[in-house]
Amino acid sequence: MATIQSIYKGSLRTAAQHLASGTTVITDAPVDNNGKGEAFSPTDLVCAALGSCMMTIMGILSDRTGIDIEGMEIDITKIMAAEPRRIGEVVVHFRMPAVNYSDKEKAMLENAARTCPVALSLHPDLKQSIQFQYQ
Repeated sequence: MATIQSIYKGSLRTAAQHLASGTTVITDAPVDNNGKGEAFSPTDLVCAALGSCMMTIMGILSDRTGIDIEGMEIDITKIMAAEPRRIGEVVVHFRMPAVNYSDKEKAMLENAARTCPVALSLHPDLKQSIQFQYQ
């Protein structure tokens, strides 16, 4: 059974519906690729999925171990490559909450982020630059 159903709306716009929840995500082509840039582009969603997956796996670790990550934030920068046009690099900058993490906790959190399913599913040529900022 399908997980997602998508429809092409015209003018380089798509709508993807998550069938289990009914949630819909709209995409537009970016301005630098003939689009309007009025919504996430498909490559933006790849980067957002990476960040969300990293935080989710860190959340699972947090729930299991009691390591406090509430308030953690990330900034994601997508860097496109020209030939062929693709995502060349994703920079994920974590800003961790003001918690006095041990070296072991930092290592566990960083490993969880780097080994999330999306990170492991992306092509090895896509550079993933992951940075952690602890208070």
